[in-house]
Amino acid sequence: MSVPMAIVDYIPVLFFIISAVVIQRTLYDKMSKGAFALLSAGTIMVITAGLMKATWKLLYALGVCDFERLNQAFFPMQAVGFLLAGIAVCALLFFRQKKTETLAAAGAPAVFSGTMVFVAMMVLGSLGYCGGLALYAKRQNKKTAPILFLAAFVCLLAMGYLSSRDFEKPAMNWIAEGVNLVGQLVLLVAAIMLAKKEKAAEAV
Repeated sequence: MSVPMAIVDYIPVLFFIISAVVIQRTLYDKMSKGAFALLSAGTIMVITAGLMKATWKLLYALGVCDFERLNQAFFPMQAVGFLLAGIAVCALLFFRQKKTETLAAAGAPAVFSGTMVFVAMMVLGSLGYCGGLALYAKRQNKKTAPILFLAAFVCLLAMGYLSSRDFEKPAMNWIAEGVNLVGQLVLLVAAIMLAKKEKAAEAV
């Protein structure tokens, strides 16, 4: 693992941060307090997981230390984060959003060594998040944004597949970085398109 590769890993995280902020600003007055809290918590967990993974790579590449816990926490935290964000977007789409709704306290799931449950969370969560945003964008009569949201979902699935490959090979690392970078960039562009559509609708 090289230093340039580790630094590049921060770029898709930055793209996701920007897209998450844009989406939250766009949906803030459309969602109930509970749904928005889930969206915020989920995206924050995904961002934190991405920063932890990128930091682990950078520390390892610089020869500072092998802080393996940062790497181990990445997938469970990202999976739960996407699940929460996906539930929030699905709530926006399929349930009446009452602005006075309060969010019930929920216990955080325990992290354990099993991976299949997190794989399921990641797939369902990213589908709910990207697929839900695609459906919402379609309801707003946006033609390109739904396609881009679905493309971002495909990239997330591709990243899940690539993560199971042999990452001892530098080529596989760069391929995964490229897919992640493209996926987050597509998600950012779709979020900006959705936000512009919302602003245009409000101006009418």
